[in-house]
Amino acid sequence: MSSPVVKLNSGYDMPLVGFGLWKVNNETCADQVYAAIKAGYRLFDGACDYGNEKEVGQGIARALKDGLVKREELFVVSKLWNTFHDGDKVEPIARKQLEDLGLEYFDLFLIHFPVALKWVDPAERYPPGWAGADGKITFSNATIQETWQAMESLVDKKLARSIGISNFSAQLIMDLLRHARIRPATLQIEHHPYLQQKKLIKYVQNEGIVITAYSSFGPLSFIELNMDSAHNTPTLFEHNVITSAANKHGKSAAQVLLRWATQRNIAVIPKSNDPTRLAQNLEVTGWNLEESEIEAINGLDLGLRFNDPLNYGFYIPIFA
Repeated sequence: MSSPVVKLNSGYDMPLVGFGLWKVNNETCADQVYAAIKAGYRLFDGACDYGNEKEVGQGIARALKDGLVKREELFVVSKLWNTFHDGDKVEPIARKQLEDLGLEYFDLFLIHFPVALKWVDPAERYPPGWAGADGKITFSNATIQETWQAMESLVDKKLARSIGISNFSAQLIMDLLRHARIRPATLQIEHHPYLQQKKLIKYVQNEGIVITAYSSFGPLSFIELNMDSAHNTPTLFEHNVITSAANKHGKSAAQVLLRWATQRNIAVIPKSNDPTRLAQNLEVTGWNLEESEIEAINGLDLGLRFNDPLNYGFYIPIFA
């Protein structure tokens, strides 16, 4: 089974369901990518910061060699890390990431966070992380406009087919659109029943920008990071609103959570190394939740954000 697609404002089609590469460990990454391609996944969402792009590339290369898929059938997403926002640093790091992946172009390249940090030489530390070698945050003076213009040049040079943003607020998007020559194709945000960001989503979709949701299962993605708020928040997989809908439709709780997003034209990027769940996560578009079920899930919003620099000990209050 493969995913249906959504048309981006760049003219390209993006699968509505993809495979997320965050926290996929290096030892198993190549095999997981290969297995996901075999299962029907065509979108792979990665980043410099995940530290596994070489392994992702190995999995893709094996699948291409074995004839499972053609390059043009894949939609590979990566992200520009905070330490590479200076205009003259964007293209060199994009080329390095492409080399790691063994690819000639990104299907979509995103600004990972609206935070410009001091450049870190990849030869010294890669991925660079949030803090410098001294454990402190050092900001760069690069503006969003400077960074975006460098991102646009990646499209001009055919290093990226589409470009987009991640973790941006509505105000920053408004500012970006004032000067953008190439509009962002997508906005990637944390999105689950406990954090729904309804006003942001409405604004962005009205601007013709596609939303991609990460951490669709809420606290589950963050428990292993020893985040107190994740440990203290009821799991969505066991919430009666989710389980009752799952039982009614003969689906898993994960499928209900993913369908809640895709039914509203929000792309999702779950991951799993379990073959059954891998297949189930793709089966989240050929059936519908009832409106009453969607409204019940909408009622779970707590405004509870997990993926925040503040939760990792860095005083960068971008979501304040």
